[in-house]
Amino acid sequence: MTPIHDPSIRGFASDNYSGIHPEVLAAIAAANEGHQVAYGEDVYTERLQEVFAHHFGERVEAFPVFNGTGANVTGLQSMLPRWGAVVAASTAHINVDEGGAPERVAGIKILNVPTEDGKLTPELIDREAWGWGDEHRAQPLVVSITQSTELGTLYTPDEIRAIADHIHPLGMHLHVDGARLANAAASLDLPFRAFTRDAGVDVLSFGGTKNGAMGAEAVVVLNPEASAGLTYLRKLNMQLSSKMRFVSAQLIALLEGDLWLRNARHSNAMAQRLRSGIEAGLADGSVRGVGFTQKTQANGVFATLPDGVADRLRESFRFYDWDAARNEVRWMCSFDTTEEDIDAFLAAIARETASAA
Repeated sequence: MTPIHDPSIRGFASDNYSGIHPEVLAAIAAANEGHQVAYGEDVYTERLQEVFAHHFGERVEAFPVFNGTGANVTGLQSMLPRWGAVVAASTAHINVDEGGAPERVAGIKILNVPTEDGKLTPELIDREAWGWGDEHRAQPLVVSITQSTELGTLYTPDEIRAIADHIHPLGMHLHVDGARLANAAASLDLPFRAFTRDAGVDVLSFGGTKNGAMGAEAVVVLNPEASAGLTYLRKLNMQLSSKMRFVSAQLIALLEGDLWLRNARHSNAMAQRLRSGIEAGLADGSVRGVGFTQKTQANGVFATLPDGVADRLRESFRFYDWDAARNEVRWMCSFDTTEEDIDAFLAAIARETASAA
């Protein structure tokens, strides 16, 4: 097939805009010869269990799925009875960006809590963690946090452990939406296990798509007592791949070596380059009127722009408004974002903010 897109077009809207890492593409091709048993009884999915055990500890179980929404919905559904509810930040992907799938597909009530930085604390959780035994209230039985958060911030292992230690005695379990877990690990400079299983996380949605995969996520059960029925729920939720070897091969390519870490470190570094370039421009006057609304701890930069600047920038670089009412935007970097991409964007920001001033 002849390509019909312009590969020179670059953007900062989402790390989903990037292509597939060549090593992942090669892994898919390598898994393509001959026949393998369908629906997960293949040697690649078997090998994937060993790879996840290496990163998260023995006796974990990984269920490959197609996408992050599928991982979140299926994982949470396995943690809850029909009357259960999930406490989450109001900015959580499951609350804002999944089209009501947790409610409509899984029948899950989400009890959302406003936060300034996308992070929950025991005190914030307590705003919705109450009413057990009240037949008129959905029972709060799971807390879901995101690492890194939808606002690009990070939980430390101690912060996650504090949440787990607070909710476990209440009979609640802890779920992590890890769509960008690799970016968190790279920024924290810690192995995955240090801020998941060892910190008290029970079930994890592990993301690969935003870090160089074509389309590969997994529900990872770290505490078998917190989850039941995934064998059936994955099929029920249309997340059981018949040719699962190709999903598993992508995750093996990322996780068996250090590709996941190389990709995440690079996208994080590009976000830092973008922020540092703007800060330098603000200091020397070449950039005007730009503010930052969150720390840049992973691969996203959240900023405010002068009136009209975002729309002019989007004529050349696509990105999303985060809060249009206050001119807040989100800029995401990917494993294939280059220094030249960042420098070209910085030049455009300087030009447009100077024009606005």
